[in-house]
Amino acid sequence: MTENYTALYEQHKIAGASFTDFGGWQMPLKYSSELAEHHAVRNAAGLFDLSHMGEVWVSGPDAAAFLDYALAGKLSAVTVGKAKYSLICDEDGGIIDDLISYRRGEEKYLVVPNAGNAVVVAAALAERAGAGKEGGFDVTVEDASAETSLIAVQGPNAEAILLTLVPAEQHSLVAELKYYAAVEVQINGQELLLARTGYTGEDGFEIYVPNDDAPGLWEKLLETGSAHGLVPAGLACRDSLRLEAGMPLYGNELSREGNPYAAGLGPVVSLAKESDFVGKPALGDLKAAGVGSTRGRKLVGLKGLGRRAGRSHYAVLKEGNVVGEVTSGQPSPTLGYPIAMAYVDVEHAAPGTALDIDLRGKAEPFEVVALPFYKRQK
Repeated sequence: MTENYTALYEQHKIAGASFTDFGGWQMPLKYSSELAEHHAVRNAAGLFDLSHMGEVWVSGPDAAAFLDYALAGKLSAVTVGKAKYSLICDEDGGIIDDLISYRRGEEKYLVVPNAGNAVVVAAALAERAGAGKEGGFDVTVEDASAETSLIAVQGPNAEAILLTLVPAEQHSLVAELKYYAAVEVQINGQELLLARTGYTGEDGFEIYVPNDDAPGLWEKLLETGSAHGLVPAGLACRDSLRLEAGMPLYGNELSREGNPYAAGLGPVVSLAKESDFVGKPALGDLKAAGVGSTRGRKLVGLKGLGRRAGRSHYAVLKEGNVVGEVTSGQPSPTLGYPIAMAYVDVEHAAPGTALDIDLRGKAEPFEVVALPFYKRQK
């Protein structure tokens, strides 16, 4: 596989980052201690390079109708300035990716797929633009991933840090920006797209910036954010943070072999929208069959009653019989006990159910709990 490097790679090297492959990208795993980075995000702020994510612009008179067809959600209902979490599914209802779409104008959206899926999603959108109605949709699909960097500031001090870089006359735009909304503001002297979104369970922002300007913005954020406890943070703590927040990761909780209902994402699917969309018949059949509620397996949270953590692909047991499989698991730095997400047979999915995880031949006790494990105090 070809190794890709973000525009911030040199900054990470200088900061002493340990690197790992993620979706074909060389990304910082951690800079010093992943635990220290985790606690910094929960208590102050962390700075993340998310430039491995994709950015696909969809524009044209049919943009809203096209995304209603291409995605499982009703994107035409999103107001300008807001964003929506959605899924792109295949004809069988399998999940190609989960993504966020920002409506930047009446005829313009920014679709953000995950790192390893960016090329696949951009290709699927381009293909679907020529289908769905006679003559295709009147839209342009532009993959801007290669030219765009994405920097995230996450944590309770994120707003205060952003306010140090935004002109005084735009402070209200930042302070009043709602969750899952975006606005163009001047950051470090540049007009950039600022979104109040994140993948940590904390308040935070994501900033879309041209590659050439990313290193300067990164350095400026670190410089001004240090007074607020801002530290660079890698993928290791990003994973522990998102797990505590009960947020699914593509390739772990989500895949083409799975489906939205088993993953607890049924509300993301808009079967009621008037238009047809890719996967609608299959998803309707899955919902009618009770998948994820009355049959099959369902994604649940598991709280460890001992000290040892379950890991991805470990078997989940009930009285010695395999009833599920862990998708993500590790000790929770915030909560102080092991946590995991797992698909388990629906008859064992109710909160309070006692289950075990097979930890290399030893059954370790866990209990089914409602997700998320952690929710920030607002």
